[in-house]
Amino acid sequence: MARSDHPAVANRIVAALLGAALAAGGGLALAAHFDLLNWVDPDARLVPGTAAPPTWVFVAVIAAAALIAVLCLRWLFAQFFRMPASRPWRIDTDDTAGQTTLSSRTAAAPVAADIEEFPGVRSAAAWLAGPRDAPELYLIVQAEPDADIGALRQRIADDAVLALSRALEVDEIAVELELRFADAGRPARLQ
Repeated sequence: MARSDHPAVANRIVAALLGAALAAGGGLALAAHFDLLNWVDPDARLVPGTAAPPTWVFVAVIAAAALIAVLCLRWLFAQFFRMPASRPWRIDTDDTAGQTTLSSRTAAAPVAADIEEFPGVRSAAAWLAGPRDAPELYLIVQAEPDADIGALRQRIADDAVLALSRALEVDEIAVELELRFADAGRPARLQ
């Protein structure tokens, strides 16, 4: 499936900018320490005088720290769940018969349940996104450490995805599959 992974791109850009800023700051600190900067006096105090700064400086520092903490928490929560939100699909067969609405979450749940029954699978999660006539299926499958990944991948494509495409009455479903290996020492999750 050809699409850009926006959270990963944003993560790389933020990490690159943060790394560049930290490297520049570290380089300037080292250059000042070794007296390589002619505009910095190595014997000068960092801040003039010994008096405490005004109260607004403390408030500004606390507000900036709180803002950075909130942004960091927002970034952290975005890392845990990056799957698209479910959306309702309208299934119209006849104007006089009314209208049927199906949540994409409801359509994806049986796919995950089917995949969890396959040998070598500990757990599976599925999400459907996109319009009804061109759905995109996102799968996260946790496999046993000794599972045959090639056979598992083939079975997912031949059985679960094919059954979903028949149920939705579409010719093709774009699939993004993430296979994870379970820890060998941990027991399987009971439901």
